[in-house]
Amino acid sequence: MIKMFIDGREIEAKENRTVLQTAKENGIRIPHLCYHPALKPSGSCKLCGVEVISPAGKLVVMLSCILKAKENLEIKTDSELVQAHRKKAFNNLLQMAPEADRIRHLAREWGVDVPPPPDGCIRCRLCIRVCNEIVKSKALKMVTDEKGTRVMPEPGRCIGCGTCANLCPTNLIQVKDQDGVRTVSIKENIIGQLPLERCEGCGTLYATENFLRHVENSLHSHPDTKDHHHLCSSCIKLLSNRAAAERKRIRK
Repeated sequence: MIKMFIDGREIEAKENRTVLQTAKENGIRIPHLCYHPALKPSGSCKLCGVEVISPAGKLVVMLSCILKAKENLEIKTDSELVQAHRKKAFNNLLQMAPEADRIRHLAREWGVDVPPPPDGCIRCRLCIRVCNEIVKSKALKMVTDEKGTRVMPEPGRCIGCGTCANLCPTNLIQVKDQDGVRTVSIKENIIGQLPLERCEGCGTLYATENFLRHVENSLHSHPDTKDHHHLCSSCIKLLSNRAAAERKRIRK
């Protein structure tokens, strides 16, 4: 047996065992992800670093899954040097797998601050601004809570126009028409869910009643506004082409 010291505690280690194996056998926890007892150690995750004194007499961090137990070896598992190394290792892993629950849980367990997982939103506020300034529905807002800062719906205000989705640079906001209902959502949060109206020309479900009413109210006082017709874009284009052709025929 080999006598060594972990955090000031005298430990007996078996021959040809690593520091990580020895620590595990003695109930001493060292974080790790890439270690498996059936495989040769690789030191890939870098989480199992421990502080040792190098042959030159300097304090250094070495990976305990690779470091062999030696007679009178003294190591520390939670020094400031180890904590800095561990934080860097966790941050590197989180950059590669920011939504991995196991890594996030392990990082928090070892005192490493974990930022909110990315949700696809870049906080450009285009959706909020267009809804407030152009559409004027004020159906979206920016909120800050324990989960961070993010875009959230204002219940009951969405008119289902889809302008926010058209402007979203990451396509996080989605518009889905199904079973006569338009659903506008940002990830799992529903911004609006409204029934669709049929085009008076072809019968296609094409816009929400709230949106059509909003258009009528917005154009009500405009001097060039004609009688309102609930027509989809295809029918409007068809009628416009017919009108243009008729004008051309009359000029001839």
